[in-house]
Amino acid sequence: MRWDVVGLVLGWTIRLIALPLMVVFAYSASIGSEGMEYAAKTFLPPAILSLVLGQSLVSLSKNSDASSRVRDREAFASVALGWIPVVAVGALPYWLGGMFYGPFEMIAGDASIWEGLRGLLYSWFESMSGFTTTGATVIDISTSPVCFALTVADDCIGSQNNSLILWRSVSQWIGGMGVIMLGLLILSRVLGGGMSLARAELTGPSLSRLGPTLQWTASRLWMIYIVLTVLEFGMLHFLGGLGIFDAVNYSLTTLPSGGFGTTDEGIMAFDSARVEVILIVFMLLTCINFSLLHLMLAGHSKDAWKDEELRAYLLILLLAWLAMAFNLYRFGTTEGELAPLVALRHALFQSVSISSTGYSSADFATWPVFSQFVLLLLMIVGASAGSTGGGLKVMRIRIAFELAKREVVKIIQPRRIVAIRFNQQIIEERKIWIVLGMLSSWMVLVTLSMLTLSFLEPTLELTDVLSVSISLLGNTGPALGAFGPTATWAALSEPSMLIATMLMWLGRLELLTVLVLLHPKTWSGTD
Repeated sequence: MRWDVVGLVLGWTIRLIALPLMVVFAYSASIGSEGMEYAAKTFLPPAILSLVLGQSLVSLSKNSDASSRVRDREAFASVALGWIPVVAVGALPYWLGGMFYGPFEMIAGDASIWEGLRGLLYSWFESMSGFTTTGATVIDISTSPVCFALTVADDCIGSQNNSLILWRSVSQWIGGMGVIMLGLLILSRVLGGGMSLARAELTGPSLSRLGPTLQWTASRLWMIYIVLTVLEFGMLHFLGGLGIFDAVNYSLTTLPSGGFGTTDEGIMAFDSARVEVILIVFMLLTCINFSLLHLMLAGHSKDAWKDEELRAYLLILLLAWLAMAFNLYRFGTTEGELAPLVALRHALFQSVSISSTGYSSADFATWPVFSQFVLLLLMIVGASAGSTGGGLKVMRIRIAFELAKREVVKIIQPRRIVAIRFNQQIIEERKIWIVLGMLSSWMVLVTLSMLTLSFLEPTLELTDVLSVSISLLGNTGPALGAFGPTATWAALSEPSMLIATMLMWLGRLELLTVLVLLHPKTWSGTD
């Protein structure tokens, strides 16, 4: 392991976080009665820490040969390790800004050391949920001192400082495209081996260059990401009627498939079909491979529509939408003369959202079991590879299905050679084994997390434990049962909450990157 290379990658990654922190600092300094004082104590310390820590790592690695390529080992270690300090720095504004008990409350005697440490855990959870785009929250009347005087009917998230709400959204926007993908704009020139870094963050056969260099590819993907964010803001504000603050935050959390909202009710607070239609369009775009979006923008829409994964994903959504809508209408979940249209509206929104942001237009935890089961399957399947959506990804499940078909054919015709194809191309056996490794690792981790959570949380139902495990590893956000769209995750105990953050981390890096980090051979001195 070449630690100088790892340190250089980590240094650049950590240093980059100072920029969005300073942007939110500037916004915070311009609002509220506290203004500059609140902004200085909340956002300046983490911004300075990220600059100092990042620069220190870069300086310690300055003797590294900049022409040496980042090997897979260093790439996987850098990506897996890089998320930890980023999340830690991102947690400090919540802890320092009073969203949860922090050091200022302990100094003033308003909180004990234990309450301060628990506040740090809540901040860590909120930051991990943001950067991994999971969208689960622990902001609750039982966890946030801002909300202690409120009742269950009051708005706890909406009572928080607007700058902290904005930081939650910004953290999701950064995490959606990937911290390392942001760093690639710089690292691909500082170091070689940029493709190794990209593959480490996007595990499996999901990444391809769009142009002559990886830096060109990264810049083009970020340009698409930014343009779509600005376009969604304009539509939410001018067509959807949302205020500037809401439009900014929801555009920042839609494109990364994040799901953080500005109020406890989230999208349900608007009760607007127009807003939901706009969100559906952009959530669909986030679930499509960004390479295909680039093809469409380049005028090659026909080539993009030939993609087998895209067609399979849209077919899955169509079937899920119609099945849930019929089920909702059949059991009278929606009432009134417009019941069929209401059922179609909410079923469409949730079928798209559950593999993307996790927004909720209705409390689907109260829906009939069949509809909840369809949502659970959509959480598992997820979106397209190369998108910001969560889940296992349609491509991997399609490849696994084709592999199962091949094995059946080989049993019937042992001498027949059957190649697995995707988009008219033969998939290498090495990539097939990566997919199988991903799927098997996912099943093992879901089982282990269910066993662990059921042991630590004996009061939870089977539905709760199963959906929570799938939601965390798929970075979906809302689950079913006690952790549905109208509930927070504050009911988890401290050990369970810490485990939940680890599962979010594993899910965002798609398991294999972290599992490589945990393998002892990764740290050995031999190749």
